Amino acid sequence: MKAQINGKEFSFEANETILDVARRNGVFIPTLCELHDIDHAPGTCRICLVEVRENEQEEPKYVTACDTAMAEGWKVMTRTPKVQEMRQLQMEIIMADHHQDCASCPRNGNCELLAAANSVGLKQIRFRYTEGWENLEPDCGTQPVVYDRSRCIRCQRCVAVCRKVQNVDALELAGWGNNAGVRLKGGSVKLSPCVTCGQCVMVCPTGAMSERDQTQEVLDWLADPEIITVFQTAPAIRVGFGEEFGRPPGTNVEGQIIAALRQMGADVILDTNFGADVVIMEEGTELLGKLAEKKRPVFTSCCPAWINFAEKHYPQILPLLSSTRSPQAVMGKIAKTYLAEKRGFDKSKMRMISIMPCTAKKEEAARPVLAEDGVPDVDIVLTMREFARLLRREGIDLKKLEPSSYDDPLMSEYSGAGAIFGTTGGVMEAAVRTMYYVINGKELEHIEVAQLRGFDNVRSATVNLGGSYGEIKVAMCHGLKGTRKLVESILDGTADFDFVEVMACPGGCVDGGGTLRSKKAYIPHAMKRRETIFNIDRKMKVRQSHNNKQVQKLYADFLGTPHSEKAHHLLHTHYQHRPCGVDADIEAVWTEIRNQGGGS
Repeated sequence: MKAQINGKEFSFEANETILDVARRNGVFIPTLCELHDIDHAPGTCRICLVEVRENEQEEPKYVTACDTAMAEGWKVMTRTPKVQEMRQLQMEIIMADHHQDCASCPRNGNCELLAAANSVGLKQIRFRYTEGWENLEPDCGTQPVVYDRSRCIRCQRCVAVCRKVQNVDALELAGWGNNAGVRLKGGSVKLSPCVTCGQCVMVCPTGAMSERDQTQEVLDWLADPEIITVFQTAPAIRVGFGEEFGRPPGTNVEGQIIAALRQMGADVILDTNFGADVVIMEEGTELLGKLAEKKRPVFTSCCPAWINFAEKHYPQILPLLSSTRSPQAVMGKIAKTYLAEKRGFDKSKMRMISIMPCTAKKEEAARPVLAEDGVPDVDIVLTMREFARLLRREGIDLKKLEPSSYDDPLMSEYSGAGAIFGTTGGVMEAAVRTMYYVINGKELEHIEVAQLRGFDNVRSATVNLGGSYGEIKVAMCHGLKGTRKLVESILDGTADFDFVEVMACPGGCVDGGGTLRSKKAYIPHAMKRRETIFNIDRKMKVRQSHNNKQVQKLYADFLGTPHSEKAHHLLHTHYQHRPCGVDADIEAVWTEIRNQGGGS
């Protein structure tokens, strides 16, 4: 079929929208609420208005390009004076209902709303709806994700990504007119289906959804001479952070990150990759034991949003989760025990600060089971976005720094296996490398397990471990929509696996809910970041966790053997059912009955 846009004729297929046809042919139409990556085009903002005539004699009509299907013979105009006037008026109305304190906005400098306002040529804001704003304090508390209604434009992207991409469905649009806004079902993270994955933050075009900012607390600790600041950086940080300072996507900026932390005055700088290597020693040993006892499948436990998902949505699989802590939690515990003992630190004055590509890590750090006498093993988690703000507050430009290197003799070495934790399938591959050695007393002939790599949401493979274990069936999953299908197929018996790795965020940690956000894109650079991680692994002299000399020394001097009593006490945890939705309502009723002595 054929139609015209601005006087030029273009071909198109059935069900293509006006916006689809325009974009494919290089015709610009400004948009705001639409996000092609998640197939979200609600037409709510009406910034993409265009003029349409079915023939020359007909009066023009004005439609939203993002959700209007192109039709045969249409004549579409995208920049008539009337169209531009209507777009400007629509943007003026949106801005009138938007809190415009840009200086304090978490999207300062990267705001899609301001970019859209510029694209339509907004010159003035004559209206202002201020009634009720004084009561619209951001919904924060101690939860990882903050919702600020005063900045919300009701585009519903967050609702769409939670419902359609993650299949969690924790958010909804409530209220009417100017009082409408997004809310958590159940009213709080605790009672809602929310797993704090942060994908809502990734798609929000304004500062309405953001991580709870804790940069000030970190600056206060850095300024306190009595505090010993210990930083750890996750595997994915080095390949995703450089973009914030103008480096090409996927650039490895590990050395510059270390230099930046030193310039800020960090006392100790560690790499979470070391913790990943320790996790493999524990989780691999645990898996081999469970396979020998025919307890299967075993699910990995490194992703905190996945743990939240299991506790809230599928409590029946909790006994199948590995009890090994995540690399972040392992590093926190080892730093405040082993490192404190060896360095003579007063652990009451130590503050462990994690830099993570994840919002759920904030909630993980606050879990009571990951604390000792009420003191958390990890004190604060900064997302990559917070870390960028921290550097800018200190006047540090990453691209101007000469790279530095880790120098701690106890906890700075890592293997290639630890590095690949940052992408989907990496935990599985790292575990296989070590389990094969434990069983056979020799290394894998082909260190890169190709069948475990890929970017499908759900992938499965068969891996030969050798010895009495033979072939095991494994599955890898990233994104919770695919995870739900996989878990249900395991529960109903239609799928059969020995070992399952789950990463809650699409793409894994390299595109986690705490990574950098891009305008008009959801997951922009996952493949480039992923390839850099694999290249880091290839260049490492040590590519298996069990060959990490510092990990070997940790066990020899402090932990004993993997899965020893001491290792289990320090490096393992447990999970519990966390009712939400209808289950939470039922639980609340029974709690009230029990409190009144009405039953057990």
